[in-house]
Amino acid sequence: MAESTPHLAPLVVLLFLGALFLTGVSIVVLLYGAARRSKLYARIGAGATLVIAAGYVLLLCGVSLASSEKVLPTGGWKYFCEIDCHIGYSVSAVRTAASIGPELRPTAAHGRFVIVGLKVWFDERTISPTRGDGLLTPNARRVVLVDSIGRTYEQSPEGGSVLARASGEQMSLRQALRPGQSFTRELAFDVPRDAAGLRLLITEDDPETRLIIGHENSLLHKKIYLGFDSAQNIAIAIKPLASNN
Repeated sequence: MAESTPHLAPLVVLLFLGALFLTGVSIVVLLYGAARRSKLYARIGAGATLVIAAGYVLLLCGVSLASSEKVLPTGGWKYFCEIDCHIGYSVSAVRTAASIGPELRPTAAHGRFVIVGLKVWFDERTISPTRGDGLLTPNARRVVLVDSIGRTYEQSPEGGSVLARASGEQMSLRQALRPGQSFTRELAFDVPRDAAGLRLLITEDDPETRLIIGHENSLLHKKIYLGFDSAQNIAIAIKPLASNN
């Protein structure tokens, strides 16, 4: 199962850029009218600016309100459209522990550590015929865990440091990739022991995405989550790793 954000990316990006261009032209007309003391040009510029801005916001909110929350099953892929190619993300493994690190000097969680293996893949099937084999650097990402009542949990700096020391330097989520390349990175979260219904939310961390129609970051738009729903993952979530008790 796979979902992507935003849908129809080339179209909605062009719509965004077009709205910006027309708004800019309208503001220029407004300023020209003000400078020339022309009520006609000032009214045309002001009216066009308001109509374009209001129309875009209404379309943005309308598409968002029509969206629905989605939780992908374990192994499902969430794609981010980079216009002429797609970067996919999938949960490959989940484990929990009360503490992690060397046996003699373990790092204890305030609640429990949830360690997620996140696979990153530059899907070669999504590139345009003219793109070639060039590197792609993904946009900035934000990754959090969300529980059943909507609480969010950022990555644990302490847990991340322990994982880095144990397995060596891990790939950055902004690692440049060529078509077909992939890697897996472990992410550590420190969550309360009573946190239930955990799911992973990975989103773009660029502010302009809030203004893209149909993007999950846009105003009122529902999110696409990566879920932990396999029997093995449920069992692990209920009982922390015995070796770290």
